[in-house]
This record gives sequence, structure tokens and C-alpha cells, in this order.
Amino acid sequence: MSAINETHDPNLRSWVESANMGGADFPIQNLPFGVFRRKGTNEGFRGGVAIGDRILDLNGAAQTRNLPGEVRDALQLCAGPTLNPFMGAGHKLHSLVRRALSKELAATAAPNNELASCLIAQSDCEYTVAAAIGDYTDFYTSIHHATNVGKLFRPDNPLMPNYKWVPIGYHGRSSTIRVSGQVFPRPLGQALAPGKAEPELVPSRRLDYELELGIFVGAGSSIGVGIPIDEADDHIFGICLVNDWSARDIQAWEYQPLGPFLSKNFATTISPWIVTSEALAPFRTAWTRPEGDPRPLPYLSSPRVNDEGAVDIRLEVAIETEKMRRDGRPPTVVTSTSYKHAYWAMAQLITHHAVNGCELRPGDLLATGTLSGPTAGEEGALLEATVGGKKPISLPSGETRTFLEDGDAVVMRGWCERSGFVRIGLGLVTGQVSAARVHKETT
Repeated sequence: MSAINETHDPNLRSWVESANMGGADFPIQNLPFGVFRRKGTNEGFRGGVAIGDRILDLNGAAQTRNLPGEVRDALQLCAGPTLNPFMGAGHKLHSLVRRALSKELAATAAPNNELASCLIAQSDCEYTVAAAIGDYTDFYTSIHHATNVGKLFRPDNPLMPNYKWVPIGYHGRSSTIRVSGQVFPRPLGQALAPGKAEPELVPSRRLDYELELGIFVGAGSSIGVGIPIDEADDHIFGICLVNDWSARDIQAWEYQPLGPFLSKNFATTISPWIVTSEALAPFRTAWTRPEGDPRPLPYLSSPRVNDEGAVDIRLEVAIETEKMRRDGRPPTVVTSTSYKHAYWAMAQLITHHAVNGCELRPGDLLATGTLSGPTAGEEGALLEATVGGKKPISLPSGETRTFLEDGDAVVMRGWCERSGFVRIGLGLVTGQVSAARVHKETT
């Protein structure tokens, strides 16, 4: 796991003044990676690092003379439209680049005119998914979410017997993953309405969001070779926010016996910035389980995971309706929770995924599944918050929601803060649902 070092120093300030504002997502202690280009241009997408309200163009930075040659060579790996080559270069090189950029951007260094010329305002840029995601796996790591949903269908036995023994996951669809700002039509699919004998092809009536984190694989693994639990964190490049949109009525009809299909693969929205594993080091905390729960099998067990396998990442979900936008109202926060409540640690997901010899590749995305906490107001999906649609939530606009309506936007944010360290943020992930496309069988 990444150790705390000089890049996490709470006294560190940058000559990029916007990075020194209290509560900013991207202080010099963060330095997340993404892929961008200037709006309204035909420029190629390329890698960048967020610092304050600016982006450091890594292609340009690779041409500067102040950075060591090894660092400039590493930044060349970020010059293309995806970060996969850089992700696959491994944790040691990622750390080398982070330290070098931190040193050059620090206020203690004289402002580097060459590096300053590589800064671009974030407001002038657009983003795309930072990696070519070859494979996407969605896990089910929140025992609170699993229990809340299980109670809706199995009140006396909400958890399946394998849940506390094995990290549950399914293989999702990478082709419909888009970056924050995604607008997508309400999905069509088969659903069986209450009281009906036959299903019909309809637009989903129970569209939901799912609050998740995404884990980008850095250095990969070879087919037939596993990843030991104490080495798993070295295979994590960083994390992002994920909204794994879900059509609950389609899901209820299709998921037996092989799990989600059309109810999940129509859209997944992720935040544009990837916060590196090293940036998260100060916010790691002990990974624990309730007394009496089974201990993980030996391949998933490690004193290192027990000591610092969890990460305290604060998470929020807000809803913005069309009426709220018209009235100038801000989005309303409906969920606040933390990733520290997850039942399975990131390292365990990596190790379990590869234990059977599955090859992991740079840029693969592993999502945590819906993240919910133990108390009311920490539900990571409307399915939980409204008890399956039975208890609508009220919004300050006078509206209510059981599930999402056309025009609704969902805004998710995440950040880390701890006494003695500077707050860092994951940015935002936003998405909006539009009306279903017309289908000849439904008109």
C-alpha cells in the first residue's frame, strides 16, 4: 500500500493559486489524472492532471526541461487519448511522476514558466473516459445495500448464504460507459407488470441510480496467475465515482438465473478524474467486520488489509428535477454515506477477481456496487430509500420521487478529509435521463 510521504504534507501549497483554496477538490495533495481537450476544437484528447481549477497538459509538460528525463518519458505515456499505457507502467513509476509534479508545482519552487504555459482552465475543456476499458466488473460490496434490498424480497433471510464468504460480482458492459455529463434515453426492456400473466416490451417505469466507486486497474496480471492479497494494492491505479444506472422493473424480470443484463448495460456514468491510490494514503483506515461474522478465507486475509484496507471516502447523491432547474433551485442531497462501510476491501476484490487465473489488464474497471451505510439517509439507491417504491422521498420543490422521471439529473460527489491532512475530492459525476426512444412495438 502507498505510504504517506512529502506529497501529502498538509503545509504544501502551490504557485497555482486556485489549488490553495480551502475545500477545493484538487489541491496539490491530490493531482488526479484524466483525459481532456479544449472545447470546440478538433484537438486530440490527451492526458492531464487537475490542479486547482486548471489542468496541467501532460503532453506539453513532457516537453519541458525542468522535469527529469525519466519523468518526461513517463508523461509521454499520457500523450495519447487513453491513459492505459501509463496505468500499466506500474505503481513505482506512478509514484515517481506524482512526486516530480508535486515538487515542480509547489509554492517553494519558483514558478516554472514552461510548466505554467501547460496549464489550461478546466472550464475551457471537455472530457472523455480516461481509459480504454477492456472489461468492466460490478461487485456487491455493501452489506447494508445487500441487506436492505434482500429484505424487500426475502424478509426472513435477506442475505444469500455466500455473501459473507465471497465477493459477489458480475461482468458488465463497457461499451456504454461514458464520462460525467451523460444524457441517455430511458431504457426499453421486458418487464412483467403486477397482475399481468405475460411480460411486455416497455420503457422502464422504475429507473434508479446506484452510488458506486470505480477502481481502475494499473499494472495487470497474466492469465493463469493470481495476485496475492498483499500485492493487490500495487495493481490499483486509482478510483473514480460511478453511477451504475439500473432499471429495476426490467431487472426483476430478467435477473434469474444469470443476473442483470438489459437492466444495467444501457448506461454507466463515471467521473472524469481518477484519484490515484497514493493520493488516498492518508485516508486509509482499519478494515473490520462485525463480531461473529466469518473471517475471510486465507487468500483474502492479511494483517495489512485489516490495518488499513478501508478508505474513508465521503459520498453524496443529489437529485435535480426539471422543475428545480426552471426555478433556479440547486440539486437536493438525498444520500450521505462513506465508503468505509464496505464489507469487502479493494484489495480483496482484485485478489478474488484473479484467483482463478483471470487476466486483469491496465484500464479494466471494477465497480464496488451500490454503497450504502448503516443508518437512514445513507441509502445508495432509490430502491432502498423508498423501500421498493412504497415510501416516496419529498423534495424541497414540492415534488416527490419513488424512481427517476424524465428530465431528472443525478449529481454524485466524493471527497476525503481527515484531521492533520488536506481535503481532497473526486470531483462530480452527473447524468440525466431523457424520454425513451420510440419503438415500433410500443407505439
